[in-house]
Amino acid sequence: MIKTKLAKIYYSQAHEPKFFSLFINPFYFARKNLFDHIKDLASNVTGKTLDVGCGSKPYQSLYKSSEYIGLEIDSPANREIKNADYFYDGNIFPFSNDSFDSVVMNQVFEHVFNPNECLEEVSRILKKDGKLLLTIPFAWDEHEQPYDFARYSSFGIKSILEKHGFEILEQRKSTDDIRAIFQLLILYIFKTTNTKSGTLNLLMTIIFISPFNLIGSLLSLILPSNQDLFLDNIILAKKSK
Repeated sequence: MIKTKLAKIYYSQAHEPKFFSLFINPFYFARKNLFDHIKDLASNVTGKTLDVGCGSKPYQSLYKSSEYIGLEIDSPANREIKNADYFYDGNIFPFSNDSFDSVVMNQVFEHVFNPNECLEEVSRILKKDGKLLLTIPFAWDEHEQPYDFARYSSFGIKSILEKHGFEILEQRKSTDDIRAIFQLLILYIFKTTNTKSGTLNLLMTIIFISPFNLIGSLLSLILPSNQDLFLDNIILAKKSK
């Protein structure tokens, strides 16, 4: 029972970081700022919503959706661990044209090897003026190998969205200050010291990583931002064609 409660606390701190996460979350800066941006833009996600690459649907509670549907690539592993309502072949979404009011894609698009076809599908199932909330890494390590295919600059992601008939309503750069440097340093430490023991990893995070979280947080209050180096793109767009 105690382990289950601790696991729930750790999971919630992983995706919705609060002060306590400074000491236990090696991805604190990336996840905290990502959560804050999504929460700030969440009121635009309304009506019938499709979450492409939904995973565990960590941000569902933030949205104003009347119906929330999760979609994942069909594989034995995904069917076992993903909280999806539908599975598909990675090409054609199993939905009719103009059937959704909004779409969210959080930290998924870098794993898409056919980005043009994917955006065509997003556009197809969205109603006219339907909203798309998309987040995607810019500066980050290779992850979920071997299914990590791309990084997009702010110009690149804007260009490909407009190519497929989306109008950019808002474009943000998440973690565009000294915390980006600290997060990448922490990521290096975490990846090179990571073990198979969750308990040991947590202990290592508390001892070796949390000081960098604290120092980075303090320095971000006094050092300037840098719009050319950031962790994530945050895009709010609408289907305009």
